[in-house]
Amino acid sequence: MPPFPDGPAALKARIAQAVQAAGGWLPFDRFMAMALYEPGLGYYARGAPLFGTLPQSGSDFVTAPELSPLFGATLARAVGEALDAAAADTVLEFGAGSGALAAQLLGALGGRVRRYGIVELSATLRQRQQQRLAAFAGRVEWLDAWPEALHAVVVGNEVLDAMPVTLLHFDGSGWSERGVALQGDAFAWADRPSTLRPPHAGPFVPGTTTEIHPQAEAFVRGLAERLARGAVFLVDYGFPEHEYYHPQRLGGTLMCHRAHRADADPLADVGTKDITAHVNFSALALAAQDAGLDVLGYTSQARFLYNAGIAALLHDADLPARTMAARLVNEHEMGELFKVLMLGRGLTFGAAGPLGFVAGDRSHTL
Repeated sequence: MPPFPDGPAALKARIAQAVQAAGGWLPFDRFMAMALYEPGLGYYARGAPLFGTLPQSGSDFVTAPELSPLFGATLARAVGEALDAAAADTVLEFGAGSGALAAQLLGALGGRVRRYGIVELSATLRQRQQQRLAAFAGRVEWLDAWPEALHAVVVGNEVLDAMPVTLLHFDGSGWSERGVALQGDAFAWADRPSTLRPPHAGPFVPGTTTEIHPQAEAFVRGLAERLARGAVFLVDYGFPEHEYYHPQRLGGTLMCHRAHRADADPLADVGTKDITAHVNFSALALAAQDAGLDVLGYTSQARFLYNAGIAALLHDADLPARTMAARLVNEHEMGELFKVLMLGRGLTFGAAGPLGFVAGDRSHTL
């Protein structure tokens, strides 16, 4: 492979070379993986600031832990309960971002966490996490590979939405897989016949484009293979299957984020913006069950946080802190769009179930 200069032009050239090497057509999941994670060039590997509350910081989006420390402080209550139920002292976080959630959990849980493992694909983000978590250096460890066996509580906040997805298109008579081709010096959509199908019977309107999530499902199965005893908390934006594949969702859920604005064209300005898709929580729950895990709860982020005690923390916070934390639970912001799925093995809770799902559990909707 010839050398490439730094920057978006280099990433575009490398992806174009991959398209040509694949015979002129690259599956979208491969395109998305390169756009986000190509070493030294992809969006998450480029070294630019990603997380922040305002575009003036140079950031592209905000996550719940960056928005308010009350997110991690509240989640810590549910994580602590799960640690006790599993008789565990280890937390494993996937995709720790800026390290904000890790700092919040470690600060709230104190000595109950003897080991905090982080699996992070981005070398740049890993460096930032190490700086932010320096005060916890004796307990935090960055892992280059998954542990073979887990006796722990696993946390993933906005990890699943950044996993590459497979795109499918319905023309009214059949399904095709949507990929990427070259049109001059630009990327363009191109479809190929496929045996792949959405996991839902529909009906689907002609012209529908949607996603399936084989990598996210494989991630959950991988956790199931390794989790001997413990719990998994997955927090992300998404829907149960019947909402995900609703006939009115013609364009699917694929979207991009840059400077706190969203657009729907992942083929433009590659490497300079995030590419995400919403999560099909039904598919993840089914993959977990088939692999032997228990589905312990599923609900909105707002309901989960209220169940876990955020109201008491809000009572003790000052007005600016309350204002920021309100965005975590407001229905028109993160409160309803974001969901929490809890999986586990070998755990026993009281009659009301795990803390975060004592009221408003929606597992029956999956």
